[in-house]
Amino acid sequence: MAIVELRELAEAAQKDYASEIVAGLVNNEIRDLQSEVDMSSEVSFIELNSSRGWRIYRRTVMFVLFTVVHEMYPSAEVVAQFSANKGIFCEIRHFGIGINEDIVHNIESRMLEIIAEDLPIIKMKMDKEQAIKIFKNNRQIEKANLISSLKIDKVSLYQCGEFYDYLYGVMLGHTGSLGKFALDVEAGGILLRIPDMDTGGAVRERIPQPKLSQILAESRQWAQALQCNFVPDLNRINRHGEIGELIRVSEALQEKRISQIADHIAEQKGSLRLILIAGPSSSGKTSFAQRLRVQLRAAQLMPVSISLDDYFVDRENTPRKPNGEYDYECIEALDVELFNEHMLALLAGEEVVLPTYNFLTGCREWDESKRLAVTREQPIIVEGIHGLNEKLSEYVPHSRKYKIYISALTQLNIDAHNRISTTDARLMRRLVRDYQFRGSGALKTLKQWPAVREGEEINIFPYQEEADVMFNSALIYELGILKRYAEPLLQMVPRDIPERAEAKRLLDILQYFDAITAEDDVPNNSLLREFIGKSVFFK
Repeated sequence: MAIVELRELAEAAQKDYASEIVAGLVNNEIRDLQSEVDMSSEVSFIELNSSRGWRIYRRTVMFVLFTVVHEMYPSAEVVAQFSANKGIFCEIRHFGIGINEDIVHNIESRMLEIIAEDLPIIKMKMDKEQAIKIFKNNRQIEKANLISSLKIDKVSLYQCGEFYDYLYGVMLGHTGSLGKFALDVEAGGILLRIPDMDTGGAVRERIPQPKLSQILAESRQWAQALQCNFVPDLNRINRHGEIGELIRVSEALQEKRISQIADHIAEQKGSLRLILIAGPSSSGKTSFAQRLRVQLRAAQLMPVSISLDDYFVDRENTPRKPNGEYDYECIEALDVELFNEHMLALLAGEEVVLPTYNFLTGCREWDESKRLAVTREQPIIVEGIHGLNEKLSEYVPHSRKYKIYISALTQLNIDAHNRISTTDARLMRRLVRDYQFRGSGALKTLKQWPAVREGEEINIFPYQEEADVMFNSALIYELGILKRYAEPLLQMVPRDIPERAEAKRLLDILQYFDAITAEDDVPNNSLLREFIGKSVFFK
């Protein structure tokens, strides 16, 4: 059986690709170009100008950043935190002095030197115990703990110069292709910006997102308060039988935040009347809306809920996507004019007949018994993806409405250098929910996800900063619970189809988590119950 390095095959195939080949797909599993494959394998390639390609590029640039900070400031620790301001915020801990523009410029200059030298990034397999020793000597204790917990004998490390790191995704094999990036000073650290699929190869422009940054920083404070910053911390708490307490405190933090939002609305009950809730797929919007309704009741208000789905235009008038499918996610799929008329009438104390959208016939229906009128202090709760888009409620004065953005902004890292993206956390939720309640296997969900993400980029994320308040629906323990559901679903994705690569990537994330079996400790009003079942809000 002939064995060849994947790099050799990539060099021969490069002429057929518009951008640089950065990795391979071997039997539908992502492999770096240093991997050896037998010639009987099914091989294709990942080029830079693709969503996977730019993810590999970003990971490799971050590795160079880690390398340079370790070289220039050996006592400092870089912690890759979250996406904000159109970049990745990396906290610099144990630095001793404040981060300023000169320091960031020096780091950036050294990174560019390493890139200009086109140094090799070497992947090496070694015994787990040897890797643990390396990271303990480098004072990367959480990384040593992570590797120690893995149920394998050997691990793969990447090396550049004298620096070693453990990263769960593949990287480029050399530094010479990494010239496109920018570093900015950010409070407590550095903002790293790179190109992506939406920029046409240009470095992302920095766009301040102060509200998003604030809620992300708050989520990190929650993690620190719970003494659970990294996955090994969660596993330790679980193994020591303390997970029930962590679940209760995590839920209490969310309940407290919802209560604060409700109290703010109640304090302005004469003016804040239209409560608009929006967020991306699987962010827990429906459960949040229900819990907010309960808290408003506790504040002696009597909220009513209206579904935006009932304001769909008739199917024959629904816009279509370029592929001919109906686009139910664009705002033009809603009768915005009618929605505004009804909201203004209700706020004026008038009675309206609410429509009902029949998803079988694709037509709006009217029932005279479905009449609604509200008092001058009753809030109207509307949940839907367009809640933050001013066009949805443009006729309603700003002083009468309150916009809430909700998303699952993951506060738990695998370790200091390996993030878990909020997108991946939401995808795990959706995989479980779609199987539990919609009869969809993992394959169908994985196929749909790119279109879902495309719709979010158009219809939700551009309006995040329009929110009056943001709520983080992520629970620090949730992936330990979801693992028991998601892992078998992902393992069922056939190996001979393209979606296997994405399934394998998600399985690689879940391998670091110990399954949390204390599911009875998850309360029946938890946002997580929307996905795993037994929610008090869903029949």
